[in-house]
Amino acid sequence: QVQLVESGGGLVQAGGSLRLSCAASRTFSWYVMAWFRQAPGKEREFVAAISWSGGRTVYADSVQGRFTMSRDNAANTVYLQMNSLKPEDTAVYYCAARSSNSYTEQRPSLYNYWGQGTQVTVSS
Repeated sequence: QVQLVESGGGLVQAGGSLRLSCAASRTFSWYVMAWFRQAPGKEREFVAAISWSGGRTVYADSVQGRFTMSRDNAANTVYLQMNSLKPEDTAVYYCAARSSNSYTEQRPSLYNYWGQGTQVTVSS
């Protein structure tokens, strides 16, 4: 069992930056980690994922070039650096984990563990 706790959300103006963190309750070196988001009235959507080692990442087209995901296995923490934020990035952001070696999985149903979410609001 892995518990995930997100932090770092908040209110920012368009063009600004935020850094989200997700801390795991135990060693998660063997877990693929991902970020998803869900806006009001919309389905949860994939944002980014990272391999065990942190050497490989994959991003949704909508955030490619603006967001960067990283992990620190020694600290059991993953990060999402969000730059050039847009109003359409407004959503609750969730951290997720799955015990697999496939870091390209983008379906929420295949992730085993979830955090409680952190709100990101981008004003225009």
